[in-house]
Amino acid sequence: MSDDHTDSPFAAYLTLLATGAPAEAYEQPVLRVRADGAGPERLAAVERAKLLALRVRAELEDRRRREAELSALFATAHDLAGLRDIDAVLQAIVRRARSLLGTDAAYLTLHDPAAGDTHMRVTDGSVSARFQELRLGMGEGLGGLVAQRARPYATDSYLDDPRFRHTTAIDAGVRDEGLVAILGVPLQLGSRVIGVLFAADRRSRVFDRQQIALLASFAAHAAVAIDTANLLAETRSALAGLEEANAIIRDRSAAVERASDIHDRLTELVLRGGGVHDVAAAVTEVLGGRVEFLDSGDAPATAVERSRAEGRAVRHGDDWIAAVSAADELLGALRLYDRPGLDLVDRRALERAAMVTSLLQLARRSAVEAEQRVRGELLDDLLDAPERAPRLLRKRAARLRADLDAPHIVLAARIADERADAPADRRRLGAAASHLAATGHGLAVARDGGTVLLLPHGPHDSATATARTTARRLEAALHAPVTVGASTPVPAPAARPGDVATAYAEARRCLDVLHMLGRGGEGAAADDFGFLGLLLTGTHGGTHVGEFVARTIGPVVDYDARRGTALVRTLDAYFASGMSPARTKDDLHVHVNTVAQRLDRVGRLLGADWQSPARALEIQLALRLHGLSPSLGGGS
Repeated sequence: MSDDHTDSPFAAYLTLLATGAPAEAYEQPVLRVRADGAGPERLAAVERAKLLALRVRAELEDRRRREAELSALFATAHDLAGLRDIDAVLQAIVRRARSLLGTDAAYLTLHDPAAGDTHMRVTDGSVSARFQELRLGMGEGLGGLVAQRARPYATDSYLDDPRFRHTTAIDAGVRDEGLVAILGVPLQLGSRVIGVLFAADRRSRVFDRQQIALLASFAAHAAVAIDTANLLAETRSALAGLEEANAIIRDRSAAVERASDIHDRLTELVLRGGGVHDVAAAVTEVLGGRVEFLDSGDAPATAVERSRAEGRAVRHGDDWIAAVSAADELLGALRLYDRPGLDLVDRRALERAAMVTSLLQLARRSAVEAEQRVRGELLDDLLDAPERAPRLLRKRAARLRADLDAPHIVLAARIADERADAPADRRRLGAAASHLAATGHGLAVARDGGTVLLLPHGPHDSATATARTTARRLEAALHAPVTVGASTPVPAPAARPGDVATAYAEARRCLDVLHMLGRGGEGAAADDFGFLGLLLTGTHGGTHVGEFVARTIGPVVDYDARRGTALVRTLDAYFASGMSPARTKDDLHVHVNTVAQRLDRVGRLLGADWQSPARALEIQLALRLHGLSPSLGGGS
């Protein structure tokens, strides 16, 4: 053979190396040399060249694989570095680990310092729910051993490997998942193990040293990515906490400014003598919502009592209630509407407003009571000391904005239900009458178990209308019926003080007549009763009047009540028409025979002499009294 022929097998191997031919192609040069009949030395040299070429090929393959792995590892590290969400980082780690090693599944457990174990955090390629919920105690199973010793472990058949401490839960999870070969490497930050990264196959497989090193390198990058993501999450949480703290500080600062603003406004209100509604308006403007002052009877009782007991504003639905009280007395409440989210500083502002309101209420009450005393003393002097100098009376009245040279009317008021007429009720009646008198530029004073009012009386005013209006207003204030009797007008109380006492006696007689007639809770003037007023307030009491009506026309009244007839009405019409049946039937719009039949029935009930002058007068008087108050008749 020539030298070119001798070198040709070696050139063939170089060609095979250059083209990346498969390993079986390296037998071809040996077969050709053997076919050419080469000697033993030549065959041995070609065999050595083949082995050397195969070794070079393996080294090149290993270098290419290492280059591919390093490129994949670099790309993985680059991808992980770009992730910021911890869940996305963990999912990317197991997915890339499975891809790098070409396994059926990959999964990751993280250390739980509180429980002292590791728990399954994320999987890729897993199908078993039981496996995905596994927890591995330190030293348990392959993963527990990796976490405990901080070094990689691999097995080609986990369930048959005696190196690991098998537990029922772990083995059941591995069987459910169908895993056979498992490789686990620690996720470490310095010397601290934060978890374990696994690659696993569902068939027997031996993980070589290079695969273990590759997964370990990947785990190192993954641990840094996890730590970075955790730090970023902590940083975000800290930033969110700082933003929240800043928002709280801003809110508190605004609340303090509101509290200061309310304090200044309330101080100004007190100094200029503002009222409770001014306080409500000021708090509304600063706090928002709507603030309203409620009288004690209008406020929600349960919330008010709780506010008084705690000394704080309390929640009532979507509103807030702050009791307005002084010592043990409830004066009312402030209600803040439509502000369910009231913070502590704003609550204190509402409570401070309630305190200022109580002070204003007490100051107002003191002023009102002082004015009531002055008005009462002036009216007492008009009733008891008619010799007082008119000039002094006018001067005192002017300070109260009362004009005693103008016509006035005297009203006597008393609670209708005498059984409920307790001292406290009489005080409430006196307070309500004083308020009514003050608003009308009049005078009022408690007297004789009731109250006396002296009110201006205009030229077009009616004593009866004034009495009725006063009765209604006092009843609204007391929530109880009040009876009011009115006198005829007094032209000029200051000029003739004695006329006031006379008018008061007349108003009281009118008041007594109303009670005698069972018309408590109404208002009337003396002129409404004529001579009957004199009769009823004479020597006869109310009981005697009732007996007189029952004795005189009681049988007729009873008959009407039982039968539903109109005998009393017929009698009224009969006497009003001058005892003429013809005119009576016109008034009643009935036939004259009907009138005759009714009068015949009256005769049988009252007696044959009922039309005699004496009996007729008594019957007409009884009919008048019964018309004023039917309760006095009825035959009782």
